[in-house]
Amino acid sequence: MEFEERRKILIDSLKINGISDRVLDAMMRVPRHLFIPERLQETAYMDMPLPIGHDQTISAPHMVAIMCELLDISSGMKILEVGSGSGYNAAIMAELVGDEGHIYTVERIPELAYFAEKNLKRAGYRNVTVLQDDGSCGLAKHAPYERISVTSAAPEVPRPLIDQLAPEGIMAIPVGNGEQQLVVVKKDMKGKVSYKSWGAVIFVPLIGKYGY
Repeated sequence: MEFEERRKILIDSLKINGISDRVLDAMMRVPRHLFIPERLQETAYMDMPLPIGHDQTISAPHMVAIMCELLDISSGMKILEVGSGSGYNAAIMAELVGDEGHIYTVERIPELAYFAEKNLKRAGYRNVTVLQDDGSCGLAKHAPYERISVTSAAPEVPRPLIDQLAPEGIMAIPVGNGEQQLVVVKKDMKGKVSYKSWGAVIFVPLIGKYGY
């Protein structure tokens, strides 16, 4: 079975999770097999996390879809991602923001930052910038961000990320050690911040100054 056919079967299976057609269409355009080690490409379109080395994983497609849905990403947005991994999640968001938007993604592990950048370039994405740094501190240089996506679990929501979230911005971040909750953080026009738990999740820990 060809990769594109497998991808369609996967995307069709995600419809039962209440994911919007816009997110599913974006996922259909991203070749997930280009974002995992070659030896695992046969499993690229199974709805499961996969190892990418250095004790890190590429998230299961359903979790990528859910986080994109919660972030309510629109064309033209500027987004910060904490935890590039292999670049797959950044590619989905790049599809959603389009050529007028931009994704800044920060990865603490140099080898994975290189891997993500290579994968994104090979897949044809030009609206993503990969940086190697401590993502728990955010990326003040390009702040504020209309959306922030964090793909590893923090002990609490890092203060720098709250500060770098734009008014009317949304952040999705796993919080907790052991029992983790996916938390949706919203900032209103006056800067007031609210927090809402979406549900239980399992992510690798956020390592850094404001992580573990």
